[in-house]
Amino acid sequence: MSQTLERTAAGTRVQNWLSEFESALSARDAERAASLFVEDCYWRDLVSFTWNIKTVEGRSEIVDMLRATLENTDPGGFALTAEPTEADGVTEAWMSFETAVGRGTAHLRLVDGKAWTLLTVLEELKGYEEAMSERRPKGVEHGANPDRVSWRDSREQEEQELGGTRQPEVVIVGGGQGGIALGARLRQLGVPAIIVERNERAGDSWRNRYKSLALHDPVWYDHLPYIKFPDNWPVFSPKDKIGDWLEMYVKVMEINYWCSTTALSAKYDENAERWELVVDRDGTETTLRPRQLVFALGVSGKPNVPTFPGHERFRGDQHHSSQHPGPDSYVGKKAVVVGSNNSAHDICAALWEAGAAEVTMVQRSSTHVVRSESLMEHALGPLYSEQALASGIDTRTADLIFASLPYRIMNRFQKPAYDTIRDQDSEYYDRLEQAGFDLDFGDDDSGLFMKYLRRGSGYYIDVGAGELVANGDVELARGQVSELTETEVVLDDGTRLEADLVVYATGYGSMNGLAADIVGQEVADKVGKVWGLGSETTKDPGPWEGEERNMWKPTQQRGLWFHGGNLHQSRHYSLFLALQLKARMEGVPTPVYGLQEVHHTS
Repeated sequence: MSQTLERTAAGTRVQNWLSEFESALSARDAERAASLFVEDCYWRDLVSFTWNIKTVEGRSEIVDMLRATLENTDPGGFALTAEPTEADGVTEAWMSFETAVGRGTAHLRLVDGKAWTLLTVLEELKGYEEAMSERRPKGVEHGANPDRVSWRDSREQEEQELGGTRQPEVVIVGGGQGGIALGARLRQLGVPAIIVERNERAGDSWRNRYKSLALHDPVWYDHLPYIKFPDNWPVFSPKDKIGDWLEMYVKVMEINYWCSTTALSAKYDENAERWELVVDRDGTETTLRPRQLVFALGVSGKPNVPTFPGHERFRGDQHHSSQHPGPDSYVGKKAVVVGSNNSAHDICAALWEAGAAEVTMVQRSSTHVVRSESLMEHALGPLYSEQALASGIDTRTADLIFASLPYRIMNRFQKPAYDTIRDQDSEYYDRLEQAGFDLDFGDDDSGLFMKYLRRGSGYYIDVGAGELVANGDVELARGQVSELTETEVVLDDGTRLEADLVVYATGYGSMNGLAADIVGQEVADKVGKVWGLGSETTKDPGPWEGEERNMWKPTQQRGLWFHGGNLHQSRHYSLFLALQLKARMEGVPTPVYGLQEVHHTS
């Protein structure tokens, strides 16, 4: 009885707020709408109001955003889609709504009857809905037809024409999970698009990495759009299995995927409002002229390959982790791995397992470590797990719940999970520190996700290699590399490490650097840094952006976009990027609010 009354009271609070909110929006009264929020409030919008990915903070920013967007957005039709819930003084509610051009979903958190957080997302464009469910194509026209064109003939004709006699609307540079997820979304929206990928096959971006590579995220977190991994898929996917899945996905989703194709240069024609993109397709240069160019290069850019004094005289093998062939050639050899991130741990473990004579990890700075089991149980499990699915939280709902947390306060929600993990795994952490490993949980103890979102690096999801460090099976050295000799890696404290192999697990630069090789440094500078929030934490200098810099949204260069991240982000944000591209193709007005300014950060 009390639970029913509580739900009714929560529902009444939400309905009262919603009625006032929609009335204020209808009257175009930005100040009145903002007064319905608490002082310390956040409104995160994914395309629906701003044609941007934008978080506004505080009432004054909400007023500014609404004054700029209400007339074009014309929002209305807000309606609850589930019974509101209440816990710890916070009332939460899910709603649907419409704008002048689309339909969306909203998530609301009320505190004392006023909005604390609001998420609004555009999920479809009116008149340009995805060809799925009740709108799915028939596939074949029954009956006799002397002019019938088979599915295969139609696909072959499209593949021959697109990029030749017919130009694509969008070209995606990069054919990993990010490019493929976006390609699938665009296909469903009827946007002619081509993915250009330098590897020979779809999925080779995974297959060609060191053989011990596997996903450290669990399967429930990693689905692609439209086709989920089957129920018997392993929790942690080996790289070659992911490669096969991506290759299958490209075929099944009918994505136009140009393998063995390297993007050479791109120049934007302001008059034609198109790019001139020169590519080398299996030895033949071709010029594509898309209106939109998307760089889908993961979360990183060029490998950071240090050139230490003496590197040219080192007699053994040395390479970046992205070029590591695997451990088989180094049985009985002495290996030094510079770095302490995921790749460093994986490579150290594989070398030890294969029988390397000695494996040493050089830790240059503190690293966050979290056991995969603990990550699943406390950080991901509430949203992405069999238990979450059983409680009614499907992948879409989980993605939206995660998206409803503004980045400014996300650390508050993350920290309790990592406090629990640190306490639960204290014996393990003690052994790591006793071995000399320099641990951290982020600048504010908020753990892995905030480190990833702020800087994209500086952590290890432990799938076993951490035990080798804790046990001393993998030797640990701390410090900076000062030089290489013919046979040694020398650290700044004078430590000398004998080596037949040096692997640089030293991370990657911004995607901006890779883009500069194609669009030129001037355009890259015009766009500015890609990734990071501007949190003023380690390796994430300000100013505060409130969203990932230049990701999944318009940039200062017209027609240039960045897409990527992990599998979760590739799945989730591919929809919002695809909707922006579709709207531009169809001539739907897309006035952008809050276009990111350029701040050149190192």
